[in-house]
Formats: sequence, structure tokens, C-alpha cells
Amino acid sequence: MALFRSGLLVLTTPLASLAPRLAPILTSAARLVNHTLYVHLQPGMSLEGPAQPQSCPVQATFEVLDFITHFYAGADAHRHLDVRILLSNIRTKNTFLPPLPNLVQNLAHPPEVVLTDFQTLDGSQYNPVKQQLERYATSCYSCCPQLCSVLLYPDYGSGELPVEAPDVPLPSTIRPDSPVARSPKQPVRGYQRGAVGGTFDRLHNAHKILLSVACVLAQEQLVVGVADKDLLKSKLLPELLQPYAERVEHLSEFLVDIKPSLTFDIIPLLDPYGPAGSDPSLEFLVVSEETYRGGMAVNRFRLENDLQELALYQIQLLKDLNHKENEEDKVSSSSFRQRMLGSLLRPPEKRTDLPPHLYVIGLTGISGSGKSSIAQRLKGLGAFVIDSDRLGHQAYAPGGPAYQPVVEAFGTDILHKDGIINRKVLGSRVFGNKKQLKILTDIMWPVIAKLARVEMDQAVAEGKQVCVIDAAVLLEAGWQNMVHEVWTVVIPETEAVRRIVERDGLSEAAAQSRLQSQMNGQQLVNQSHVVLSTLWEPEVTQCQVEKAWALLQKRIPKMLSGP
Repeated sequence: MALFRSGLLVLTTPLASLAPRLAPILTSAARLVNHTLYVHLQPGMSLEGPAQPQSCPVQATFEVLDFITHFYAGADAHRHLDVRILLSNIRTKNTFLPPLPNLVQNLAHPPEVVLTDFQTLDGSQYNPVKQQLERYATSCYSCCPQLCSVLLYPDYGSGELPVEAPDVPLPSTIRPDSPVARSPKQPVRGYQRGAVGGTFDRLHNAHKILLSVACVLAQEQLVVGVADKDLLKSKLLPELLQPYAERVEHLSEFLVDIKPSLTFDIIPLLDPYGPAGSDPSLEFLVVSEETYRGGMAVNRFRLENDLQELALYQIQLLKDLNHKENEEDKVSSSSFRQRMLGSLLRPPEKRTDLPPHLYVIGLTGISGSGKSSIAQRLKGLGAFVIDSDRLGHQAYAPGGPAYQPVVEAFGTDILHKDGIINRKVLGSRVFGNKKQLKILTDIMWPVIAKLARVEMDQAVAEGKQVCVIDAAVLLEAGWQNMVHEVWTVVIPETEAVRRIVERDGLSEAAAQSRLQSQMNGQQLVNQSHVVLSTLWEPEVTQCQVEKAWALLQKRIPKMLSGP
């Protein structure tokens, strides 16, 4: 059981010797810390001498950059931890900064415990060493007043590891754009100003590697481009992206924590080049394997505009060892968004005016989203399904509750010879005419809502616990007020157009016009509790629905237990 929300891990073992112990050290730290784990590198420091240890500059070499990469890669096994490797004491070859000042660095989450890999001679929790550790931590960083300390050794060690592990170079993960081969001990060059860009949705360890390398290279200012607007359209499940302001907030906190001496210029990235293509003062650009070609394109663009090329630093992609078959094999925000499908995104609503033992889901989505197929899957799991389209037909039928009001509002020329309302004629009257459409919906929506409540009573009579209202206009009609949760089915608009054309025989223009007359996926998701998607194979959709159903069963008892 984790005991502390925030911790500081001070690593004192030489990096090459530390590499084999990374996994057990992280596992031990994850047992003690359950939220933010700061990491401070001070290889070679002793905590057993009489003198108070001081923070010393650590030469930034490619070995250090590789270690940072491998640490974040190892931390991906503990995703509940927000790991942040602190870089203030890591200095490049031609640093522009003065020697380390004796200032205490403020951290966004002051550590409640300080941990270390330092090994006492007998492997015990030796109090003088712990006191030195606490004094060292508080001389460097703002910590909680009641700071605790823990010596992780020998808990993280498997007695098979020697005290001095062999110096095995870490695999290379950083590739400077240079024909000269790099070596682990080779110092890293520093630059005054550089850039890095990305979407930075749900800041994860692959992002942190990219940002950390950029922070080590930059000595004065780092320009960070954050993708926005048109650059988000091609993203998978863009409706689930964090808003720009939220992404910037998380990004800013991380950057200021790891290297507060830098000036950060965080700006929206609205085109593929961004400031990297036009700012003459920039000297380097950090890219991933995936975006390396984009970095090359930036340099071509700069040369065409008489600007110097940027030094490119390419970072290997971080492999996701736990990815599912339909997910990317790298650590990515896209996979994280996929894993959100079927999960509860916001607390459900208490509805005291609904039947007391019935839990009501409002299922919606844009035309062509596959909403009705989801409804049938939920029916197969035991839900009672109310089809609002069927209720609409029922209301329009001669003798139905909406028949006479509609005829009075639109005239008898909307009728077939047999007296049935000609929905095509009626549709042509209201399409593109907001005033006429409002007249129709003001008649129809309250009637359908009333019919839906009758069907809810039928669901209770049949002993059903879950009722699903399948309704494309759920939110437009205000029916969210008679459901506990809104579930939305999303797909890309291009896929929706393709499906509508194929299903209804419409032209692409007509299909797009239909979609433009509805709330879009983002507007629907903004008011939703659960999001699903039919973008992949049917079995993937089924897994999503089963996951959503299983999670729903867990929260229903609490929601129906009373006020």
C-alpha cells in the first residue's frame, strides 16, 4: 500500500551500474509513493561522511540522456506514478549558466518522503545516513515539513546483484543529426534556444523523454509548440483530446518543475512548421522517430527562406509492451484515448423523478455513427431499448398523439391519400427552415418524451434494471434530463459520410449537409458520461460495450440506493 502522495528519489549509484537495478528500484518506490515521484541524479555522492553533502553539477553526456530515457521507459510499468526527473544540476558541455546557486527549488508537489538507492555497509535503515539524506533533500528542494526518509536498499536488490554491477553501456536512444558516431561518455552540446513540438495530450512518459532532452539541450529558452485546431483533425478520437488550455497547464507545470532556470514559450501549433520554420534565433529541434521527416521538412523550409538549419535530435519511440491488438505498439496518447472508451468520464446524475428501480441510459451519436448497433448489443446484454425513431413513427400515425397537431400546423397537403403523414413532404418543409423546424420539434419532442416514459414503466414491469433510450436528438431535445447517463457513439466525419452514402444512397454533399444540421461529435461528447466508437472491427466494438456494461453494473446499486 502506497503511503505518500509525493516523493523524491535521490540516485547516487553511477549510471551504468544503476541500469540493471532500475526495475526493482522503481517497484520499491511505487510501493511507497502513489502520485508524483521526483528523481534527482547525483551519481557518486556519499551519505556516510561527516560533512553535509552538496549538490554538484552532473556533466550532460549521451549516457545521461540515455539513462533519462530508460528511466522513463521503466516507469511506464507504473502508470499511476507521475515521474519527473529533475534537471537543474545536469549541465551541458558549453553551459551558459553560472555555477549551481545554493537556492532551494520549489516543486509543484512538495515531497513527503525522500528515498535513495544509497547502500549502507550493513543494508540497514541507518539513522545518520537518513538524516544526511533529509538534510540534503531539504537543501535542494522544497519538501513537506514532516519529511520522512527511506533507504531502498536492500529491498530493491535481489542479493544476486553485486554491490558494484559491471559498467554496461545503456542502449543508445538519442540520435543527433550528425555523421559522427557518438559515444556514451561524449558530452552533449548546449544551445541557447531550441524547440520541440507535439500534441501533449495526457502527458505521458514518451512526451517526458522528448521534453527532458530538449530541456537539457536548451540553456536559456525553449519554445514548445502545442498542436491545436486544424492539426488535431487527423488525430484518433479527437473528441477525447484534452482542451488546449488543460494540455498547456499540465505541460507548463512539468517543465517548470524539471528545469525552472529556463524560459518557456508555450504556443499553439497551427501548421506543420510552427516557429521552428520561421524563428531565426532557434538552434535545435527535438523530434521523435515518427516526426523526423517533419524535422527534415522544417530544415528544407528554413533553407528556402535563407535561415540556418536546426540541429536535429531524434528520440526513439517508447514501446508499449501492454498494447492491445487494435492499438499502436508505442506509448501514445491515441492508445490512452482508446482505453477511455467505455469508461465513466464524469459522475452520473441522480434522477428522483424516474422509476426508482430503473437506471436509464441516453444513447446518442451523429448520423452513421453505429448508434443503433450499439443499442442492439446492449439489448443482448439485458437492457430494455427504447427506439425514439419508432416512437416518432407511432406519434405521427393517424390517431397518434402528434398526428392532429402536426396536420393543423402544416396543412393537409402533407398527407398521403390514405391520410398518413408523408414524412418526405414534411421533411422538405422543415429542412433548412429553422422556424418551421422549431414548430415541428416543439410538437414532437414532448410527445416522444411522454411515450418514452410509458415504455420505461413497461421496462419496470418486465423486471429490467437498465433502460436505453436510443435517440439521435437526445441532447437537442433536452432528454438528458430524463436519463442518468448520456452515452455517445463517435466516428470520424469522413467515415460517417461514407456510411450514410452507402446506407441511404445519398450523395456525399447531401450526407455532409445532414451531418451539419446535427450537433457534432465534440458537442455531444462534452455532455457525455461514456463514449464508445464503432470505428474498428465488430469484436472490438463488442469488447467496448461489454466493458461499459460491466462498469455500469458496479455503479448502479449505489445510484439506485436512494438520496
